[in-house]
Amino acid sequence: MAKLVVEVLDAGDLMPKDGLGSASPFVEVDFDDQRHRTQTRTKDLNPQWNENLVFDIKDPIQLPDQTIDVVVYNDSKVGHHKNFLGRVRISGASVPSSESEAMVQRYPLDKRGLFSRIKGDIALKVYSVHGQFGPPNGQIHADAKEAPPPPPPLQDINFNSNSSSDFSTNISRKLDHDDEGESKKKNKKKEKEVRTFYSVGKGPAPAPAAPKPANVEARADFAQAGPANVMHMQFPVPGMKPPEFGLVETRPPVAARMRYRGGDKTASTYDLVEQMHYLYVNVVKARNLPVMDISGSLDPYVEVKLGNYKGVTKHLEKNQNPVWNKVFAFSKQNLQSNVIEVTVKDRDIGKDDLVGWVLFDVAEVPLRLPPDSPLAPQWYKLENKKRDRVQGEIMLSVWIGTQADEAFPEAWHSDAHDVSQHNLANTRSKVYFSPKLYYLRVHVIEAQDLVPSDKSRPPETFVRIQLGHQTRVTRLSPVKHVNPTWNDELMFVASEPLEELMIISVEDRVGPGKDEVLGRLLISVRDIPPRLDSYKFPDPRWYNLHKPAFAEEDSGKKKEAKFSSKLHLRLWLDAGYHVLDESTHFSSDLQPSAKQLRKPSIGILELGILSARNLLPMKSKDGGSTDAYCVAKYGNKWVRTRTLLNTMNPQWNEQYTWEVHDPCTVITIGVFDNWHINGSREDARDLRIGKVRIRLSTLETDRIYTHYYPLVVLQPSGLKKHGELHLALRFTCTAWMNMVAQYSRPLLPKMHYVQPIPVRHIDWLRHQAMQIVATRLSRSEPPLRRETVEYMLDVDYHMWSLRRSKANFHRIMSLLSGISAVCRWFHDVCTWKNPVTTCLVHVLFLILVCYPELILPTIFLYLFVIGLWNYRFRPRHPPHMDARLSQSENANPDELDEEFDSFPTSRPPDLVRMRYDRLRSVAGRIQSVTADLATQGERALAILSWRDPRATAIVIIISLIWAVILYVTPFQVIAVLLGLYLMRHPRFRSRMPSVPVNFFKRLPSKSDMLL
Repeated sequence: MAKLVVEVLDAGDLMPKDGLGSASPFVEVDFDDQRHRTQTRTKDLNPQWNENLVFDIKDPIQLPDQTIDVVVYNDSKVGHHKNFLGRVRISGASVPSSESEAMVQRYPLDKRGLFSRIKGDIALKVYSVHGQFGPPNGQIHADAKEAPPPPPPLQDINFNSNSSSDFSTNISRKLDHDDEGESKKKNKKKEKEVRTFYSVGKGPAPAPAAPKPANVEARADFAQAGPANVMHMQFPVPGMKPPEFGLVETRPPVAARMRYRGGDKTASTYDLVEQMHYLYVNVVKARNLPVMDISGSLDPYVEVKLGNYKGVTKHLEKNQNPVWNKVFAFSKQNLQSNVIEVTVKDRDIGKDDLVGWVLFDVAEVPLRLPPDSPLAPQWYKLENKKRDRVQGEIMLSVWIGTQADEAFPEAWHSDAHDVSQHNLANTRSKVYFSPKLYYLRVHVIEAQDLVPSDKSRPPETFVRIQLGHQTRVTRLSPVKHVNPTWNDELMFVASEPLEELMIISVEDRVGPGKDEVLGRLLISVRDIPPRLDSYKFPDPRWYNLHKPAFAEEDSGKKKEAKFSSKLHLRLWLDAGYHVLDESTHFSSDLQPSAKQLRKPSIGILELGILSARNLLPMKSKDGGSTDAYCVAKYGNKWVRTRTLLNTMNPQWNEQYTWEVHDPCTVITIGVFDNWHINGSREDARDLRIGKVRIRLSTLETDRIYTHYYPLVVLQPSGLKKHGELHLALRFTCTAWMNMVAQYSRPLLPKMHYVQPIPVRHIDWLRHQAMQIVATRLSRSEPPLRRETVEYMLDVDYHMWSLRRSKANFHRIMSLLSGISAVCRWFHDVCTWKNPVTTCLVHVLFLILVCYPELILPTIFLYLFVIGLWNYRFRPRHPPHMDARLSQSENANPDELDEEFDSFPTSRPPDLVRMRYDRLRSVAGRIQSVTADLATQGERALAILSWRDPRATAIVIIISLIWAVILYVTPFQVIAVLLGLYLMRHPRFRSRMPSVPVNFFKRLPSKSDMLL
């Protein structure tokens, strides 16, 4: 007898149905009144089954007319109830006749009805096997005697066994068990149904068997699994979302959670991170130190030692009363001694001399917690190694505190004990602020009395303006005269403290690539007036142009010019705009530049950077190491944690706070590997480890989110996971009414809508703003390096990427899937696929036609009910980087190489030519789609344009007839007749296209007019 085999491999991105953000899915397959199911995978939205379900094909001839129903359910385990997760219907006509012809395919899960909430897909491999499955006649009893005992449930069947009787015996046992289960179900409906299922074995392919009769050879393809099919069973199907790219919820022992259970209530400042205790030693100064050298001088420095950890201050030359003001922090969990040694030494050419020391017992050190005031330092007498007092005193303070201590950011840390003094600043935690940016507009109106060098030729003039590294040029003047006009407006990005000079020059286009400067002007940005409102522009001014030679003379030799050319300009700083320095889709700040135009804050965002785990080694030295630090950006505030050296599982436990002005903003957290510790080149670049974005509007107020976020980086070699970042997040609202009102206000300030920036300027201005921010932050100490800032701001986000284009295409298709689902549901209603649903729709339709005043209330009530119902399935986790949505899991290496290519390209010409041809192919498809859309639109316009006189005559005559009919017939009658006609029974339908469709497709378009 022929068999149908359905291999259920896995599913991905299923809809959570258990009310806890997860599901326990299993699969049921129905075919020809036979039903089998897989195991249940508990709490898994990306389950893997790898099970085979075998069915009897009673009549192979009728297989193309049959349907295989594959349904995914959630096993609720309460009252024998199961939730619908999606289904797939496979036509028997598409089933191959052998396993060698079958391929693994991913099917999107379909909805059961209009109200179903379904997403995800399932990987299946379906094929049929024809031939004799049992052993030859005369061997049944012998094989039955030698058959092994019945296998337990869910045991694998070895399809690669040399004995054909083993397989037939297992199949017969399975079918007998299914029949027994069906009989039990009929007799006892309340008894739980028990079935046994089997999966394909993964053993090696068998050796060639002895020759067999022809009727046995027909099943060899099914009985002997080839190596290629084993590979499909062992590896996940491409496109499935790997579980390691998902979030992992945690319950760390932070004070914000512990206090609700009566825990520690003192640590309120750092309540989103775990407390880390440090032993602090504050070395302030010394006095009356003795002279140690023969020359009568002293070069003192202090050495603080605790076990194997040793920190030193700078040595001060020839100073008997030195001042250091240096704080040392030793991690309490790594204490290696009970005694703190604070030693004063004299720097010498050979061995440093001991001046004196002070010893402290760690057990006697006091504990200090904020908001206590800082511990007052005290004077301590110096002693020698014999515990005798010597000349000199040192001022110290020693205490045990936490990372909330104000001395923590600037302190020397024991985990950076081998870092030089020069590079120590690169390991500290800091807070940075982006410079305030403005849009600078220059309206170039006209010029007068220009003096070209060649007066026999009419000048072709333009204006070049340079501000820092930004250079813009106006168009050539349409008036070729010494009094040209341009009336052109240029935009720049200026930053505080507005110290730059703007260089404006009027130039003459003498020849190709050759320009002559006719006059030059220098204007300080500080002298340009700001503009706050959109109604009043500043008055234009006439400026004197200086000749280039005169402008370059020394200021002491300048003489007042009796004659000068004039330039008419209008200059102003637009303070009512928000300068876009990051992509609008995930912007963290939407406030205008002017402080007086900004709205008050609506809440507070608190971020706890706890730790990271399983980081990959980013340096190859010493067998691989990583010196990781975190950077977080929200608004104009940047924070940087301290660098933890040579650890794959760093624990920062640092907390930061931001004011929130708009909930529809995004915070970005990045992790980097520090390459500026010891012995690194100055031009070395910090490597990216990963990045996390979190949109504040997706967070519940006053809820603490603690998760491990995957650190995923897309590289030219492909997608790579570098570890996981542990974050704690809390958004607290302080003004509920203002926050709700924000949803009714425009996203950007008023000026962006009253006087929008031209589209051609936006990307260029954004790039310039990013460069200004990166340059300014890279000059800080310690610097927030350019590569770090560019990665956080996604400088290359707007560059061409075929992978990103595919991702956006799939986003559009998923958006249109809801509309297509409604269309399919309406088609099912019109074709009477489910008579009960169609009848109910008819009743609802007649009610709404008879009572049209119920249409809008019904729609809004439906939206309310759906929203209330979806509250059960609301997301319980904040969003994160989705590798599957980004189309980065299976990206082609050449596409990634193109994405990471520089601009302009640096690849060889042959490769660029190949990519250009590929881009032409993609653009050709887009061109075909746009041409089809244009054709349909032109056909619609051609209905009454008399391009086709017969078609237009038909339309206007029919329109007149319908106008008379609609005038004399009540609207409700027309609506009822039209609705009943659209939902008529399939018996009254034809497979041919309808008359309006045929008429519309015959209308002319302009496609035949194209060259």
